Amino acid sequence: MRHRLIIAGGGLAGTLTALAFAARADVDVTLLEAGPHLGGRHTWSFYATDLDAAGTDLTDPLVAHRWSGYDVAFQGLTRTLSTPYRSITSASLDRAARARLGDRVRLGTRVQSLDAAGATLEDGTRLGADAVVDARGPTALPGLALRYQTFLGQTVRLTAPHGLTRPTIMDATVAQHGAYRFVYLLPFSADTLLIEDTYYTESPAVPREVLRERIALYAAARGWSIAETAEEEQGSLPLVLAGDHAALWAAAAPPDGPVPAGLRAGLFHPVTSYSLPFAVRAALRLAHRPGPVTSAALRAEMGAIVAEHFAATRFERLLNRMLFLAGRPEDRHTILARFHRLPQPLIERFYAGRLTALDRMHLLAGKPPVPIAGALKVLSESAAR
Repeated sequence: MRHRLIIAGGGLAGTLTALAFAARADVDVTLLEAGPHLGGRHTWSFYATDLDAAGTDLTDPLVAHRWSGYDVAFQGLTRTLSTPYRSITSASLDRAARARLGDRVRLGTRVQSLDAAGATLEDGTRLGADAVVDARGPTALPGLALRYQTFLGQTVRLTAPHGLTRPTIMDATVAQHGAYRFVYLLPFSADTLLIEDTYYTESPAVPREVLRERIALYAAARGWSIAETAEEEQGSLPLVLAGDHAALWAAAAPPDGPVPAGLRAGLFHPVTSYSLPFAVRAALRLAHRPGPVTSAALRAEMGAIVAEHFAATRFERLLNRMLFLAGRPEDRHTILARFHRLPQPLIERFYAGRLTALDRMHLLAGKPPVPIAGALKVLSESAAR
């Protein structure tokens, strides 16, 4: 028996889910995207160690850029790590996914409403389905106490080569401006790179003109002359201090509604906002689930994924409470510098969301990164609510 699966939203989570299900001969996938191409205007990066073999196979065709390591820079610390780093651009995701999915992708298709039995399009057309997945991005994420990673990035072409051979994941030697601030650099070619100004802050607001000016000043300080700005992207990504996953799930996945995916389901790293590893794992787990492909079955599976994710990231939420509530904003860069002195395998497990009990002890050992009295006050998640 063949099952009809509708996925609304051609961003990262929706596209990965469509690609994972496309391998099944018993599922007819339709991916609905309101825009003119998949992926919107985004760059998704990840560490090769974030993924297992199946996840690597799923994402490899989408990858636009690969590097054998990356740099970080803080006051008093410059370090090169050998963890391979990957980036997927909107263009590379769109090109590879459409080549694989073909006419299963419907672009320029706006959805008016979704339910467990199908999608109603803006023009009134009704598409029925056995299963419906909603991957149209985050809602207000009820039940979560949040702070934000805000950013503005520009892909620029320079008048001369920039000289970088690998990404700089964090250059925190810049002025902090009352938040944890760093500049993120991805060298796409000899004279083209992404410069992204990023902040860990209490507000989701993105002051675009201010950040554009700071990017220009940063480039000038590095001796780079910008000939052209080819692309610009901005965002405000959630960082979780405390969470009630039951409240989030009740709002995101009503019994008669579609199955939420990606950020909509709260599947992202609480400290970094990285969502790709979790989107990959969820897509593969849903697609490999035995039995009929129905909204009820996928909702039950996704509900289990979300519950497991929230249980597994309790420690990461504590780290965020220590970062935002226990210490002073001007000291945040020293906390992150301390983290980047740790052994590389531990850093890799942290980003992958696979910390061990020994890793957690190691992270908290030694001189406390925040005042002890402040740390004790935020041990409970109730401190952030």
